[in-house]
Amino acid sequence: MKINDSQRIGNVNPYKKTNEVTAANAAGKKDKPKDQVQISPEAKELLSAQGAGMSEEQIQRLNDLRESVSSGSYQVDAKKVAEKLLPYIK
Repeated sequence: MKINDSQRIGNVNPYKKTNEVTAANAAGKKDKPKDQVQISPEAKELLSAQGAGMSEEQIQRLNDLRESVSSGSYQVDAKKVAEKLLPYIK
């Protein structure tokens, strides 16, 4: 009595062949290429123009916020945050 057909002997573990192919491909490749970002000269110009359009008062306010955040003295008003989020939740 035959348990397996003669054609099915090689198909005992179909995942084994897939794993072997994957391992061979991984061995052939070195490291994956890393992501890169390139900012166009036009975008750099827009960013510099955007920063140049700020008034002295805005720059001072921004610097004050940076200092308070870095020193840990900046306090977030939870009520104001909730009021601003409420229209998006409804």
